[in-house]
Amino acid sequence: MNAEIIAVGSELLLGQIQNSNATYLSEDLSSIGVNVYHHVVVGDNPHRLADVVRSGLERSDLLVFTGGLGPTKDDLTKETIAKVINKDLVYDEATEKRIQSFFAKRRQVMTDNNRKQAMVLEGAKILPNDHGLACGLVVELDGKTIVLLPGPPNEMIPMVKNYAIPYLKKQLSTAEQIQSKVLRFFDIGESQLVEKLDDLIENQTSPTIAPLASEGEITLRLTVKGQDQKENDVLLENLKSKILERLGNYYYGEDDQTLSLILQQELHDTKQTLAVAESLTGGLFSTTLTDLAGASTVFAGAVICYSNAVKESELSVSQEIFERHGAVSSVCAKTLAANIKQKLNSDIGISFTGVAGPDSHDGHEPGHVFIGIATKNRVVSYELQLAGSRDNIRQRSVKYGLYYLIQCLRKEKVDE
Repeated sequence: MNAEIIAVGSELLLGQIQNSNATYLSEDLSSIGVNVYHHVVVGDNPHRLADVVRSGLERSDLLVFTGGLGPTKDDLTKETIAKVINKDLVYDEATEKRIQSFFAKRRQVMTDNNRKQAMVLEGAKILPNDHGLACGLVVELDGKTIVLLPGPPNEMIPMVKNYAIPYLKKQLSTAEQIQSKVLRFFDIGESQLVEKLDDLIENQTSPTIAPLASEGEITLRLTVKGQDQKENDVLLENLKSKILERLGNYYYGEDDQTLSLILQQELHDTKQTLAVAESLTGGLFSTTLTDLAGASTVFAGAVICYSNAVKESELSVSQEIFERHGAVSSVCAKTLAANIKQKLNSDIGISFTGVAGPDSHDGHEPGHVFIGIATKNRVVSYELQLAGSRDNIRQRSVKYGLYYLIQCLRKEKVDE
């Protein structure tokens, strides 16, 4: 099955929002063996949209539309597709009742234009919207499949996961399965990683290896195609083992795991709490941790010590340290980590101090960063020289802090 993804909305063409839906859909469709050959973005214009529908039907087996299913006059996806494929739009009573219930529960008045979202293509399969009003639709037409999905990602993603993908998997005629595993690496560049795997990538057949770099992290997607799931699993595990023999020092997790999620799990497993002193990062590290459900079980708290005065008054960094070593130093970072650990009565303390830029500060160039970590056994610091924008330096500092903490916790497990 060859597919194209068509995003509808002038706001996408104007750059007001990113087309993140297409990225998500490509990954999900590829995982079930659907080849995505085209991405198309078209504005809220019925004539241009109709042209896109016609060309899509000529070259693809599956057309997946996102957006244009709302109640306003510029939401024209259903109407335009109906005209092109000569289908009527009819009211679906169950969908209309669901929309009415949605407004009733919120004690709001349902306006007439919301009834438009209960209109469906005649004969279409309805995909429920568990997080919004506009239902999704699937139309089968002369060997082609057309899927209509809402534009907001918080509505589209669960609809795809719970309804669209299961439907499409049933329609696929092949018994062949595509299985993937994502390996995650940190503190290694893409070129260095690829060089270490050059022969595996050069001679790949199935499974295949696809590297992807983003914000200091590298992921490898391993993909295998075959009819036997157990054989596929063995092939993926064998390839994973070969890769980790060469890159195990940089490996931290796989699939949907993130650095913050793994750190939370490591802290939870060892029944330890973490306290944070943030100068350079200004609360960004704490936000990353507390974005996760269950953070309260491992996160003791934080002090944002952006100025030297706060470092001194709240975390007892002496004037002697500032005068002899400076705020951007290994000594300051270790002092902050040890003192935040003691102040908040936590098991581990971490600190961030440095220069985010864009200008130099106290003789330090932007990107000069120190991260301090205090555990029950030791106090250490890590020095980094990062490049990029102010935001990039702060984001990468957070990731390095997560990574170093994970390494410390794992090392202490081994030492015990």
